[in-house]
Amino acid sequence: MRELYADIIIDISHEKLDRPFQYRVPQALTGKLETGMCVAVPFGAGNRLRKGYIIGLGDVCKYDPERTKEIEGIVRGESVVEERQIALAAWIRKNYGSTMIQALKTVLPARQTVKKLERRTIRRLLGREEILSLLGESRRKKQVAKERLLEEMAGQETIPYEWVTGKLGVSAQTVNGLERAGVLRVESSLSFRNPVKVQSGQEKEKILSKAQGQVVEEVLSDFDGGHPGTYLLHGITGSGKTEVYIRLVQGIVKRGRQAVVLIPEIALTYQTLLRFYRCFGERVSVLNSALSAGEKYDQCQRAKNGEIDVIIGPRSALFTPFPDIGLIVMDEEHEGSYKSESSPKYHAREVAGEVARLHGASVVLGSATPSLEAYYRARSGIYKLFTLGERLTGGSLPKVYIEDLRRELQEGNRSIFSRRLQTLLAERLERGEQVILFLNRRGYAGFVSCRACGHVMKCPHCDVSLSEHRGGRLLCHYCGYSEPKPAHCPGCGSPYISGFKAGTQQIEEKLKEMYPGVRTLRMDGDTTRTKGSYEQILAAFGNREADVLIGTQMIVKGHDFPGVTLVGVLAADLSLGVGDYRAGERTFQLLTQAVGRAGRGDLPGEAVIQTYQPEHYAVTYAAAQDYGGFYSEEILFREMMGYPPAAHMMAVQVFASKEEKGAQLASYLASLTGRAFGIQILGPAPAAIGKVNDIFRFVFYVKSPEYDKLIRIKDCVEGKIQDLQLSGETVQFDFDPMNTL
Repeated sequence: MRELYADIIIDISHEKLDRPFQYRVPQALTGKLETGMCVAVPFGAGNRLRKGYIIGLGDVCKYDPERTKEIEGIVRGESVVEERQIALAAWIRKNYGSTMIQALKTVLPARQTVKKLERRTIRRLLGREEILSLLGESRRKKQVAKERLLEEMAGQETIPYEWVTGKLGVSAQTVNGLERAGVLRVESSLSFRNPVKVQSGQEKEKILSKAQGQVVEEVLSDFDGGHPGTYLLHGITGSGKTEVYIRLVQGIVKRGRQAVVLIPEIALTYQTLLRFYRCFGERVSVLNSALSAGEKYDQCQRAKNGEIDVIIGPRSALFTPFPDIGLIVMDEEHEGSYKSESSPKYHAREVAGEVARLHGASVVLGSATPSLEAYYRARSGIYKLFTLGERLTGGSLPKVYIEDLRRELQEGNRSIFSRRLQTLLAERLERGEQVILFLNRRGYAGFVSCRACGHVMKCPHCDVSLSEHRGGRLLCHYCGYSEPKPAHCPGCGSPYISGFKAGTQQIEEKLKEMYPGVRTLRMDGDTTRTKGSYEQILAAFGNREADVLIGTQMIVKGHDFPGVTLVGVLAADLSLGVGDYRAGERTFQLLTQAVGRAGRGDLPGEAVIQTYQPEHYAVTYAAAQDYGGFYSEEILFREMMGYPPAAHMMAVQVFASKEEKGAQLASYLASLTGRAFGIQILGPAPAAIGKVNDIFRFVFYVKSPEYDKLIRIKDCVEGKIQDLQLSGETVQFDFDPMNTL
C-alpha cells in the first residue's frame, strides 16, 4: 500500500501562515482524514504535541521520508469553526486558483497584535462619612484635584477611570496615591470594541404583503424540513426586499442560528445597520474595511463567542467565524464588488453557496436587476425564484424620459443639463422636493487633452489618462502618480489644453450657478475618504439638510429617500463604451437602480436619462423597468458568443516587470493550453490597461461549457508554472471575470 502524506498548518493564528508542514498518515487513519480536519502532531525538536489543520492530502513526499514525522491522531470535537474555515479555504484554492496560504489569509480572521480594549473603573472602598472627612481635609490643604475626585466619590461608589482623568482632570498620580492609602481601588476588565454607533430605537414591525409573506414562509419551511436552498428574490425597487430579509433573519435567530447579511458597498452599511439594529440591538454588528484592526479582530471574537447573531458587511463578512450559520443574505447580488479583484479571485455568490453547504444554511440573493448568472440558474431550476412586483408604498414606478444629447447639441443647448431636466429641477426646488443627480465619473474632470492636436495627458507608469483634480494637479487613479497641469501642450506647445469637464464637482458648481441658494451634497470617491463620511452625508440628505445629492455609483445603490421625486442620470451611456461583454448588463442595472430612487415616498417620481445612444436596448428596457425584456435580448448575445452564464470563461493573467518576458510567457502558456486540451484560446494579448505601476499585463481567455474542465486547465497551467521556476513574472486566474483586465 502506498504511503499517504498530509500537508498541515500548525498554527492558524496569523504570521505563522507562511508554509505548511508535511506528515505521514498512519495506516490506522487511512481513509478517515479530510481537508480541514484538526489533528495532533509532534512538532519541533522536543516533539511536543500541537494541534494542526489538514490543508491537503497526497501520495508524494516532498521531503526525506525517513525524517518525516507521523500524525498522532484526530482531535475530536475541537474547533469546528476552524475546521470549516480550512475546508472553505481548500475549496476556494481548488475553484479559483491561488496558493493555499493566500486562500487561508482570505478566509481566516487576521489575528494581529492589537491592544486589548481595557475598561477601568474606580471603586470606593470607604463609607460616605469617611470620604466626606477626607474631602474636608483636602479642602484645608488646597488639594484641588483630590477634592474634585472625593466630591464625586461621596455621591457614587463607582466612577469610570477615563471620566476621572479626562473630564475631572485628575492625574493618575493622584488616583494611585488614594489607592495606596486604601481609599479606592482601580478595577480593570477587558472588553471588545463595538463599532456600531447608531441611535437606539424600536423598529415598528410592518405588515408583510402576501408575496413577502410567501417568501418568508417557504424559505423557513424548507429550512425546518432539512432542505435549505438557494433563493433568488427578484423585487422591483421599493418592493420591500429588506423587510423580507429582516423577517428571515428573525426566524433564523429564533432557531438558535446566526445570519450573515452581505451588502455590496460600505456606503450602504449605515442605512442597513439602522434597520437591523432596531430589531436586534447589540446582537448585530458590522465587519468592513473601514474598521480598525482592533475592531475587526474583536468582531470576529464576539461572533466566535456567541455574543452576536447578525453580521453586516461586504463580501469579506462571509468569513465571519460564526459557529452555526443558518442564513446568508446577499443584497444587490448583481453588483461587481462581490467579485474579488485580488488573488484568489472568488465571487461571493459562489462562496456563499459553499459556506451554506458546510453549515446547512439557506442563501437568499436579492436584486431589482439580478445578474444574468443568478437569473439563468433560477430559470434552469437550480435556484428557486420569487418575484415582488409592486411597491409597498402603493406608488408606481417613476415616469422616465430619455433625452437625446445629440439633438440637444444640434438645437443649441450646450449645457450639461438637458432642457427637460432643467425644467424639472426648477419645479422640484420651488416645491421643496429633493433631487438626485447621478454621474458615472469621478473627480473634477475626466481626461485632459489638447484641443489643437488631440494629445492626451497619460500616466508614465500606467496606460491610462490622468484626471484633473482641484489645485491644478493631474492624478492617476491606478497608481496614484500626480503632476501639475501643464500650461502648454507637451506635444505641440498649444495653450488650448483642458479637461473634459464632467466631474461631480463641476456639476455641483454649475448647479449653484444656475440655481442660486440651492443646497447641495456631493458623494463620490473624493468626499468619502474619511471614516464615517458615508454615514454623515447620507444622514444629512435623509434629514433634508440638502435639496440635491450629486454623486457617482454609490448614491444609486439601495438607498431609500422618501423626499426624492426626481433623478437625473447624466451621460448615462458612458459605461456602454467599455470593451467588455458585460457592458450592456452593467448599464441596464445602473440605470434601473438610478431611476428607482425616485418616487419612493407618497409623492410620484420622475427620472431623466440623458444619453447619446437613446435607441440602445439597455437604455430603453431600463427606462421601461423591464428586466424580462432585457434578459431575453442579452442572453441571446451570451449564448451566441459563448459567454457566461451560457458557458464559462477563465482569464489567465500574466504580470511581468519586463514586457518581452511577459509576452513570451503568455504566448507559451496559451499555446500549451490549446495543444493539451484541444480548446480554442482567445489571445494572448496585452490587457486592456497594458501597464500599471511599471508592471506589464497580458491575458488570454479559455471558454468551456464545463467549469470542471477549466479547473483542470488551471491545475495544468499551475503545474507548468512550478516547473518553470519563474522570476519576475506571476500568473493569476479569473473565472467568469467581471472585468476584462
